[in-house]
Amino acid sequence: MDYKNFQTFTAKQNGGILTVDINFGPVNVQGQEMLADLSSLCLRLERDRSVKVVVFESSNPGYWVCHYDTNLLRDMSQEAVSRNEVKLLDLQSVLERLSNVPQATIAKIEGFARGGGHEMALALDMRFAARGKAKFMQMEVGMGILPCGGGASRMARQTGLGKALEIILGARDWDADEAEKFGTINKALDADELGSYVDALAERISKFPAESIEACKRAVYASIDLPIAEALSEEAYQLFQATSKTPAIKRFTIADENGAQFDHDNQKNWENMLMDLQEIQRD
Repeated sequence: MDYKNFQTFTAKQNGGILTVDINFGPVNVQGQEMLADLSSLCLRLERDRSVKVVVFESSNPGYWVCHYDTNLLRDMSQEAVSRNEVKLLDLQSVLERLSNVPQATIAKIEGFARGGGHEMALALDMRFAARGKAKFMQMEVGMGILPCGGGASRMARQTGLGKALEIILGARDWDADEAEKFGTINKALDADELGSYVDALAERISKFPAESIEACKRAVYASIDLPIAEALSEEAYQLFQATSKTPAIKRFTIADENGAQFDHDNQKNWENMLMDLQEIQRD
């Protein structure tokens, strides 16, 4: 798959990992150019099974994605729209599509991620941030609106109700350590540790079958979007989607041969043995 001709970022594939480097001077603003690039990227990822992990980072010093382009917000209607007439905003639609790509997606944040930039990070599967560099904010309430790129909808899924309202209504900056406590990121790391941590995680995930990565992702998202009975049904459905396309049964058979699963050394070494099993492919 060709990952070229983007205006606001570059994308480079190395094995099963695609690294998206955001650099759209001067501040990585999230305007129509970036939305168009993200939509084009999603179209390619939806068709590509060779990419298993996508890492979003920035080489623009001080910025991950600063916020949504305020020029685009000036064109909003000043008249209330009825519920049966309302349509999703471009930012909502693009970030929802990004959230639904079959790959595992990771934000590596070293700079400002405010407003729509923070909402873009929330639309990804995992987020890691550098201490002393990353800054987050949802400023919309102070402008007279609300987070409208999925932020008001996704925030409580990450943090719980009270913390989500503190973040949204407080409209202040918070750093990587606070973000970890809030639950908006997975982990805060020292700046010199961030790259190696994310790289190691992406590399490990990239060794696993693309179909089982997607199945895991679909089931976990269903767990927060559906009642438990429906979520369990989705989990079972995704299980068989995976077994029909991956070497799962063959790997279980190998693991079970000669009582391997009952061996004490094997039980102590599952983390490494799991990687050895990746050599076993479906016929």
